[in-house]
Amino acid sequence: MDTPLLVAGLGNPGSQYAKNRHNAGFIVVDEIHAAHGFGPWKAKFDGLISEGRLAGRRVYLLKPQTYMNLSGDSIGPALRFYKLPLSALVVIHDEIDLAAGKLKVKTGGGDAGQNGLKSITATLGPDYRRVRVGIGHPGMKEMVSNHVLGNFGKDEIAWLKPMVEAMVKAAPLLAKDDDNGFMSKVALLTQPAKPPEKPKADKAKKEPE
Repeated sequence: MDTPLLVAGLGNPGSQYAKNRHNAGFIVVDEIHAAHGFGPWKAKFDGLISEGRLAGRRVYLLKPQTYMNLSGDSIGPALRFYKLPLSALVVIHDEIDLAAGKLKVKTGGGDAGQNGLKSITATLGPDYRRVRVGIGHPGMKEMVSNHVLGNFGKDEIAWLKPMVEAMVKAAPLLAKDDDNGFMSKVALLTQPAKPPEKPKADKAKKEPE
């Protein structure tokens, strides 16, 4: 656990993209940065980087400013500069193959058409950890680009906000390499509140009058 962790959130730079579904990674990393007392953002590695600690472990947060399809051009140099193994990289990104509001963490695998992952894998290989934030599939392939580059709608904010808050609270578990614990905590914190129990009917038998 002495090895630092590099947590990269994927997105596109610029205020016009800030609320896009494709910027889910930036959104999560910004909230982790704010909640856990990380240092100021600094321009480096064609990105913005900040240093802090989670669960006592040194963590670097990175937001590539290369645009999504060149994310590896930022993450690769950062990983090499800090002399980190690929196992110390966590990438947070939007995932159309997961239902909206679902979250999964996995190591390795394909890129499923996600251009940020495609670039990172081409640069570093596939064996890094991915935190997949489900944004749902629009249903037709030709609609995918407009879907990911569209803003989260009001109905989506209703699940996105509590999910991001839960991910921020669970982030120290990522630093402990406890991916299952991270997923479980997020699931626990985002489960809908149980409706109040109805008062039980009085089952005492009445005597005949």
